[in-house]
Amino acid sequence: MKRIISIGALLVAFAFSSVAQNKIGYINSSDLLLVMPERKSAEESLQKEAKALEEQLKAMSTEYQGKLQEYQTKLSEMSDLLKQTKAEEINNLEQRIQSFQQSAQEELQKKESELLEPILEKARAAVKVVADKNGYSHVFDSASGVVIHAPEGDDLLPLVKKHLAL
Repeated sequence: MKRIISIGALLVAFAFSSVAQNKIGYINSSDLLLVMPERKSAEESLQKEAKALEEQLKAMSTEYQGKLQEYQTKLSEMSDLLKQTKAEEINNLEQRIQSFQQSAQEELQKKESELLEPILEKARAAVKVVADKNGYSHVFDSASGVVIHAPEGDDLLPLVKKHLAL
């Protein structure tokens, strides 16, 4: 009986020691990024790029409005062939504007990723150093609910697939 109690006490002690080793913390990555000085220069660079693209779009839109207004004003004076040609020209310009808008959006997203990735990597590295130094086994990002630091572990996908017979 004493031996069973001793084994039980040992198991409880082991369980508490393993729980104590799993120190969990959190950080709001959005707040961290806001105070990092590199973010401001990246944001300024991105705004400069966005402004240049916006000016180009504005010029295209002005051209489109001018051609559309001219078409509508002179519609009664145009031959059918000229009407068709001008309408196609306006439609082509409209399609170019839409294509430009989409490409500009993609370019801005790519530029944002390029500018933010080094900053995010620096933040991740700092979180890892602080977590390791202070004994945190897991760190959650309270801004997104994602684990941003955890010890190396086993991938459970093969075991779960086996369990599900997949």
